[in-house]
Amino acid sequence: MHPLDLVVLLGTLGFIVIYGALKTRGQKDMHGYLRSSGEKKWWAICLSIMATQASAITFISTPGQAYESGMGFLQIYFGLPLAMIVISAVFIPVFYKLNVYTAYEYLEGRFNLATRQFIAFLFLVSRGLGVGLTLYAPAIILSTILGWNLNLLCVCIGVAVILYIYIGGEKAVSQTQMLQMVVILSGMAMALIMLIKYLPSGVSLKDATYLAGKMGKMQAVDTKFSLDGRYNIWSGLLGGFFLSLSYFGTDQSQVSRYLGGSSVNESKLGLFFNGIVKIPMQFFILFIGVMTYIFFMFHSSPAFFNYKALEKTTLSADVKQQLAAEEKQHNLIEVKRKNAALELLHSRNTAQEATCMDTLRKYEQQDTAIRANVKRIIQKNVPDVETHDTDYVFLTFVLNHMPVGLIGLLLAVMFCAAMSSTAGQISSLASTTVVDYYKRSIKKNASEKHYVNASKASTLLWGAITIGFAVSVSLFENLVQAVNILGSLFYGTILGVFIVAFFFKFVKGAAIFPAAVASEAIIILLYVFSKNIPFLSGATSLLHLTFCQRISYLWYNPIGVVLVVAFSCLFAVLFPTKKEIQIK
Repeated sequence: MHPLDLVVLLGTLGFIVIYGALKTRGQKDMHGYLRSSGEKKWWAICLSIMATQASAITFISTPGQAYESGMGFLQIYFGLPLAMIVISAVFIPVFYKLNVYTAYEYLEGRFNLATRQFIAFLFLVSRGLGVGLTLYAPAIILSTILGWNLNLLCVCIGVAVILYIYIGGEKAVSQTQMLQMVVILSGMAMALIMLIKYLPSGVSLKDATYLAGKMGKMQAVDTKFSLDGRYNIWSGLLGGFFLSLSYFGTDQSQVSRYLGGSSVNESKLGLFFNGIVKIPMQFFILFIGVMTYIFFMFHSSPAFFNYKALEKTTLSADVKQQLAAEEKQHNLIEVKRKNAALELLHSRNTAQEATCMDTLRKYEQQDTAIRANVKRIIQKNVPDVETHDTDYVFLTFVLNHMPVGLIGLLLAVMFCAAMSSTAGQISSLASTTVVDYYKRSIKKNASEKHYVNASKASTLLWGAITIGFAVSVSLFENLVQAVNILGSLFYGTILGVFIVAFFFKFVKGAAIFPAAVASEAIIILLYVFSKNIPFLSGATSLLHLTFCQRISYLWYNPIGVVLVVAFSCLFAVLFPTKKEIQIK
């Protein structure tokens, strides 16, 4: 790395950490340490929510996913605006009325302590694993492509985050996230500008978008209904709605972002603008991935984007020869594909357009086959090297083609995103541990200072767990999908409990607790066994379609909600109790 890039990277990160620690030191009570003293304005809430959700995985993996499969991932966010409306109308007023520190406090008054702590436990499990992945994901990619030590990188990012959370609590998280979002959005904007600048002479942004559309990369909406289709408008609207409703309405890592608002209206505005801005921002990130695809249509690219991992591996002469032969073929096809793309642009709206399009697709298919063959060779001979290389696409462009100085800025984007998301999640894990377990069941009547110190100790504990998980986890097929899949296994059950709490007043704690446990068990079993359930092998085609193929993870959210509602209502009818404590 050029010294200037290192200065930009370390200077940006160092300033954010020091600013966050110094600006927010001296928090002496729980209201200040866990809720930012109730001082957040709507714009700070909006930025904080976005920064917590938009991890480094978003800015590394999402462009790679768009490079490979286009804009379809955008559909996961189609249900977000409606979810923001529901949360603003139903969730926020209740949370503020009860003056809670965590969302799960409400469940004890509405149901019982067992339900509160079970749902808090599901959150701790899902978010505890998720934050480790949030830290690990960018670390392994950056360590591979930069040649830095993976474990050391995880420790450095983790320690930097823990430092300012420990000193300033939730206020430090909020203050640093605003700076981090400025760095992130500025860096990604520069990346898009450079991608457009590097287009060949005579090829405009309009031409590039036309090419991307012709290659199927600009299709953002798929109207075909399918349970196993990972992204379509139906799973996006329904599954995305429930995913967003559970994430922003019941996940403490997001709830804590707006509980620190200066008023109910400020929190509602922050959520509302997050719902408005999130889809365009995600479109922007995916579009960068699509433009990266177009960039590599006109500029040389490696046949395997995770090439740095290969360079660290000892390959036999035979394997080297095989890979060299495939690389040579790849280079030849790239030249032909580039010329075919230029011919297509020149023949637009003429009789030759269809012929040129067929030629371009033929070369694209040939190149795809070569890349697949390279992965097969690597998988067979070097099984330790990760062959799912889409997460390395955007970073390959950044490190090999961005100007000196801007490389450091783009790397700062990745680190800032990792830090902002990790900070928000560790802070929420610490607050849930202290408020829902320690203060409620272990040390009930201690001083404010004691609970602040307990929160700091919990921050250190969860920080250590996060770093420990990050240095031992294995790489998933696609990191941005892995985080959403992990959340979907738990979010449906958690949201279902809150839905029952708000809208099914006749259901009591005795019914909701077993309903939640049973629903979560079914969701886990569905995920593990849905691809092949032996006892359904002779079932009707409808049952086979529904259960014997792997269901897209987005559907686990509405399924979990329906299971909790159905079971709790059934149990309430079959086993009625005499008394119900409700918070209205």
